[in-house]
Amino acid sequence: MADRDEILARHKTEKKDLQGECLRLKHGVPKGDKKRKKEVTEQIAQLEAEQAARHKQELQELDASNDAEVDGTAEALSKLSAAGAGDEDGEKDENDEELEGASSQQQSKKPSRAQKRRDKKTAKDRERDVRVKEAAITNLQGPRHQENLKLQALLLQRGLKIHQIPSDGNCMYNAVKHQVNQRGHRETNESLRQKTADLMRSKQDDFLPFLTHPETGDPYTPEKFEQYCEEVATTTAWGGHLELRAMSEALSMPMEVVQAEGPKVTVGEEYSGTPVTLVYHRHALGLGEHYNSVQERGPDDEDDKDNLES
Repeated sequence: MADRDEILARHKTEKKDLQGECLRLKHGVPKGDKKRKKEVTEQIAQLEAEQAARHKQELQELDASNDAEVDGTAEALSKLSAAGAGDEDGEKDENDEELEGASSQQQSKKPSRAQKRRDKKTAKDRERDVRVKEAAITNLQGPRHQENLKLQALLLQRGLKIHQIPSDGNCMYNAVKHQVNQRGHRETNESLRQKTADLMRSKQDDFLPFLTHPETGDPYTPEKFEQYCEEVATTTAWGGHLELRAMSEALSMPMEVVQAEGPKVTVGEEYSGTPVTLVYHRHALGLGEHYNSVQERGPDDEDDKDNLES
């Protein structure tokens, strides 16, 4: 049986970890970006609600397990009592002696502390396995898993697979860095951000008309546009289509975005060479939108290929 104090202690640790993740998300919102701030606030609320529901379910399951054990013990004692009281053939004394002997034997075989610890660990492992299986079933039915299946199938047709990129606000830039550096470049997240911002500044007329205030819908002023470019260069502001277009032009490379729903998006088609391919996730990690990179499939990926095709 799981120990309630241990479960509560784990819940406390998980809440603390989630608070840290929420702070990281909040700090990643560019100053003045009300739209992104609203999205992050909704993401945080969803994460907190999911955690609270899971913690509540775990405690309810623990209470139900404890109640079942108490009921089982009471039933066993009731049967023993009925067996002693129902003796109508003069065997009551003999049964009493047998029960007393059994009780003495049970007392003499009382589990040791080491055995109790082993039993406790076994129960905890069993409970954990149940939770893992339940979570796996939920994930298989969820939008994140379904999206990944579609993306993997699309990439399989091209001999590619997903290369995971950390979800930290720099995912688009780091995904591009992963591929261009394999072609002989020496880029960093910071250098790509700076090149993107510089290109947008140098061609303000091409980018400014597409930027508006998320709350009011008013177009950006030149001063606001300069602030936007500065955030692109120096913060972990999330990159989108405009930044991808600017980065494509800054590097003179075509770039494409593969997504599960909707057509492939391509920018920089005027440039020659193999496009930089990014994978766009709408439901990644429960934190919203995310970009991953790709890499070529190898011989070790054949088993995975069979699973996708079946």
